[in-house]
Amino acid sequence: MGEASRVTGRFRGTFDVLHSLTYFAPETEAALTGAGLRPGRMTYFAGRAAPMGAVSAGVVAATFYNFSPELVAKYIPRAWTLATPEKIIEARFEAVDATLTRLLGKDTLGSEQVAEAAELAREATGGCQADGRPLYAGHAGLGWPSEPHLVLWHAITLLREHRGDGHIAALVLNGLDGLDALVSHTATGKGFLAAAAKASRGWNDEQWDGAVAKLRDRGVLDAEGGLTEAGNDLRERIEAATNVASMGPWAHLGEEKTKRLHELCGPLSRQAVEAGAFPANVFATSR
Repeated sequence: MGEASRVTGRFRGTFDVLHSLTYFAPETEAALTGAGLRPGRMTYFAGRAAPMGAVSAGVVAATFYNFSPELVAKYIPRAWTLATPEKIIEARFEAVDATLTRLLGKDTLGSEQVAEAAELAREATGGCQADGRPLYAGHAGLGWPSEPHLVLWHAITLLREHRGDGHIAALVLNGLDGLDALVSHTATGKGFLAAAAKASRGWNDEQWDGAVAKLRDRGVLDAEGGLTEAGNDLRERIEAATNVASMGPWAHLGEEKTKRLHELCGPLSRQAVEAGAFPANVFATSR
């Protein structure tokens, strides 16, 4: 499964773009506030957690992993008093439809390529396993939409949350809590800029600096806050373990179909990025 192994390692740069762009889209906040939620962070926490039902702040913090629990508690469980999970899920799909239409255009969304990608991505989800993956399991319990572009988005969402739950298991196994994981990943230069990571995940300077000091003592970070050799080895082990835990869908799909899905989704992701899907000054590298 050489091609499948390569694809799972490149998930973030190809498939995840088509899922995560919705978190930055104005259509998402408009739809979810229209459903009753308050604008801002509540729409993210409730929108992503709703497939699990009206869960507690502790469950959301545990499954999202690198957010400050204090930040999550400002919005959950209050969100469930403003809109039911079912209503939020419906609004979320409406937002996805509007966002993808704006970024990719109706002609692209109605193309044979998107229909083919949707069919392949949905087939890949047949190789996902719910065991030990609560966030994936919540999303997997939803009904499938009918439009191909929404099928594609939902399938990629399932693949993404399946991979994410496996990633958390790898982090736990390697002794990194949520903040440690965020700080060390930022140090790789492949994700959020530090300022954006602190702001979006709700950690203050004191908490962030405390995690940096702890990781230095552990030999993960050097005096300048960069990864040491041991730190690089640690992050590589985590990514390797995540890739192994994420292989199920691609093994199920097979080499040829996996390669074809990657070929189909790459141009869609690039088109979305070029259309302004993500804001500037947030990520250390392009998506």
